[in-house]
Amino acid sequence: MKLTKIIAAAAALATVVCIAGIPAQAMSMNRYGGSAYLGKPALSVTASLVKAGGGAAHFSSVKLLNSLAGEKLAKAEVAKLTKQYGKAKIASLQVGDFAVKDALRIATAAGVKLPKATLSGKALAKTLVQAGTDKDGSFVIGLLLDKAITHKIHNQVMDDVTKKFGGAADANYHKINNQLFYDLAHAIGLKNVKLNRYH
Repeated sequence: MKLTKIIAAAAALATVVCIAGIPAQAMSMNRYGGSAYLGKPALSVTASLVKAGGGAAHFSSVKLLNSLAGEKLAKAEVAKLTKQYGKAKIASLQVGDFAVKDALRIATAAGVKLPKATLSGKALAKTLVQAGTDKDGSFVIGLLLDKAITHKIHNQVMDDVTKKFGGAADANYHKINNQLFYDLAHAIGLKNVKLNRYH
């Protein structure tokens, strides 16, 4: 009897969704909040991000930030985040170095080849911010990662990060990057971008 009710409820929900014209995948959420993107990745943007961070073999989150914001602004942002979160949590930014390399490893094993990088500097920064801006206007790093490497690989990488560094490090990585990209958005003139509540 209970199973019958569950099936009926699920069918009713599916009908409501179809009537509303909302695809089921649009209702998916990321692990740390925000919408999940289930489409194909923007590989030219991914290639540009990797190149800006020093390349696949030597990727550095700090180098990426320098490339996006300029060395002076990047240095000030790291100092600001360190004061806001503390040195121990800021170390979670290094998780990004592992995450990118891990994502590329998984993608390469799946036969994915990155095209030539086409963006750099402020143009790349603006594109990344816009890609990660959710429907509520806030920046969500998980949404950006979905679009860069696919939702499936994003989840695999989060699992790998948790195994290697612990769940708290993965959570801090998402939390701090939500704040970082919000700050970056405002620094480059995208003042309408909101700060996600998970920061």
